[in-house]
Amino acid sequence: MQKGSRLGLLVRQLLLAASAFIVAFPFYWMATSALKTNDEIWQFPPTLWPVSPQWGNYFDAWVEAPFWRYMLNSIIVAGAIVIIQIFNSATMAYALTHMKFRLNNAFTALILVGYMIPSTAVYLPSYMVLSKLGLLDSYTGLILSNCVSVFSIFLIRQAFLQTSHELVEAGQMDGATHLRILWTILVPLTRSSFAVLALITFIEQYNNYFWPMLITKSPELQLISSGLRSFFVEGGAYGLKWPLIMAASAFTIAPLLLLFAFTQKTIMSSVNLTAGVSKG
Repeated sequence: MQKGSRLGLLVRQLLLAASAFIVAFPFYWMATSALKTNDEIWQFPPTLWPVSPQWGNYFDAWVEAPFWRYMLNSIIVAGAIVIIQIFNSATMAYALTHMKFRLNNAFTALILVGYMIPSTAVYLPSYMVLSKLGLLDSYTGLILSNCVSVFSIFLIRQAFLQTSHELVEAGQMDGATHLRILWTILVPLTRSSFAVLALITFIEQYNNYFWPMLITKSPELQLISSGLRSFFVEGGAYGLKWPLIMAASAFTIAPLLLLFAFTQKTIMSSVNLTAGVSKG
C-alpha cells in the first residue's frame, strides 16, 4: 500500500471515529447524568463520570411513573402499525409496478403529491373523521389513523422497480395469483427494504408525540413521548429533578437501541444493495 493511500485511509478512519463519537456522546451523557446529583449536572466544568454514582435514580424514575405502561402502549401501537403498513405498502406498490391499469400513472403522481403534504395539514380532517367514527381516545383510533403511509408506499415501490418483471410474468404463466407472486417472489427479494421500512416506521410511531396527544386523553393510553412529558411536568418537577428525567429518557429509548442492534446487519445489507444498484 502506498504512503498516500495509507494516509487517506487513516484520515477516513479518524473522521469516522470522530463522527461516531459525536453521535454516541449525547447517549453517554444522558446515561451518566442519570447517575449524578442535580448539582453535579449543573456544575462547571462538567464531569464525565459522577463522583458517587446514584444507581437508585433509575429505579426511582421507573417507580414514580407507569413507564412500563407507556412503553407497552408504544410497542403495541407501533408494532401493529408496522404490520398494517407493510401489508398496505406491499399491495399498493405491487399494483403500481407490476399491474397494468388505466390510472396507473395518475395514482403514482397522486402518491408523489401526497408525499409533499405536511402531516400536520391533515390533522384536523383526520380528527373529525375519527370523532364521527367514535374512535377518539382508543387504540383503534391510534392504529387506524396511521395504517397508510405515503412514504412507505414510495419506498417499497422503488424496491419493486428494481426487481425483474420477468419473474412476475413467469409466476403468472405458472398460474400463481397476484398475492402469491407478491409474498413468495417480490417480498423475499426485497426483504431488506421491508426491514428498513419496519425499523423507520417503528421508530417514528414509537416517538410519535403530537398526534397521539391530540386524539387520546386517558392516562392509561399515553404513549412513551407523552408519558415522558407528563413525568417531566410532575415527577421531574419542571426540570428540577434532572437526574430522574435523564434516567427516564435513557430507559425509554432502550427498546429502540435493541431493535437497531438486532437489525443493523439487514440495514447495512440494504444500503450496500442500493449502492450496488446505483453504481450499476
